[in-house]
Amino acid sequence: MAKERSEQRTGGGQRRMDVEERKALILNAARELYARAAYSQVSTTEISRASGSSQALVFHYFGTKADLFAAVVGSAIEDLRSAQSAVDADLPDGVPVRDRVRASIEVYLDHIARHPVSWAAPLRGGTEPEEAQKVRAAARAEYVGRLGSLLGVSGWPRHVYALWGYFGFLDQACLHWVEQGCLDDERQPLIESALGALEGALGDWQT
Repeated sequence: MAKERSEQRTGGGQRRMDVEERKALILNAARELYARAAYSQVSTTEISRASGSSQALVFHYFGTKADLFAAVVGSAIEDLRSAQSAVDADLPDGVPVRDRVRASIEVYLDHIARHPVSWAAPLRGGTEPEEAQKVRAAARAEYVGRLGSLLGVSGWPRHVYALWGYFGFLDQACLHWVEQGCLDDERQPLIESALGALEGALGDWQT
């Protein structure tokens, strides 16, 4: 069968999980562990124990520890992307682009505040496997493209550098915010500085 599924009962009468349920359980367990510790500090033994799975199943479904971590990174990015898209979709037509970018930053800060340790780890010099780095790089390129489309900017080199530089600025500003304890009263100064950095790099806003 293309999709493994079993409705068989265990000795205790419980239904065995199907493939997708088991994979989701392992992934969620890994996400919770990596939210509190860096990649090198979490073992597959801990992940298998937390998910109630054998290490053999962890490797069977995700290949390697690095592949599993890349899946964790990818799922977190997808959650963030979905939340930002939902907020943007709720904004009324005609809202200035600047306000749409502001709303996206607000969602980003909410995401960071929920996962400060795992979010900040790569920016603090934490070592990540190449598999996860590729996922992050692809996501960053997509974000640059989406922001460029939203702003209506061209492929002019100044615009390209402005967009990439904005995300670099935002990451470093958010890292400082994390190190200060994700203080609520510093959210707006952070947002205004990020918007100002983007506006200054572009030279103007397209509405």
